[in-house]
This record gives sequence, structure tokens and C-alpha cells, in this order.
Amino acid sequence: DIPDFPKPGILFKDITPLLAEPAAFEYAIARMAAHYAATPLDAIAAAEARGFLFAAPLALALRKPLVPLRKPGKLPYRTYSLKYALE
Repeated sequence: DIPDFPKPGILFKDITPLLAEPAAFEYAIARMAAHYAATPLDAIAAAEARGFLFAAPLALALRKPLVPLRKPGKLPYRTYSLKYALE
């Protein structure tokens, strides 16, 4: 945990130590896959940046399509939009 990053009042969850340990990262993905294995899912959706790092291997493990969620104008073809607030 990194407090007050990127601004006061935000507790930043740093995932880089997990990503730096292949066995730990693999274990985390396996645990998430096991958690959702019996859940009927059509796809795995993930917000850009950190979300992609976990969603892509999770989608592969669950054999589901990956739906990237990006900022407007960053994806070609047909898109859908949803407004939300950060932090």
C-alpha cells in the first residue's frame, strides 16, 4: 500500500511486487480462475492499464473472451460507453 498517491486521501495498491514474482502471479491468476470456474460468464471485461494485466491471463485460464474497457476514441469498430468516477 502506498498512501496519498497520486493525491492525498488515495491508498494506492501497488501490484508490481506481485508481477515481479512469476510463481506468485501465476498463483493469483489460478486462485481467481478457481473462484470463478463455476460461475456462468460470457466474457472477462477489464479496465485499461492494471486491469488488462490480470484479465488477459484470467480470460485465457477460463477460456473466455476478453473485453477491453478503454477511454473514448481508443478502440476501433463498434463500442459501448458508460460514465463512471475515478477513485
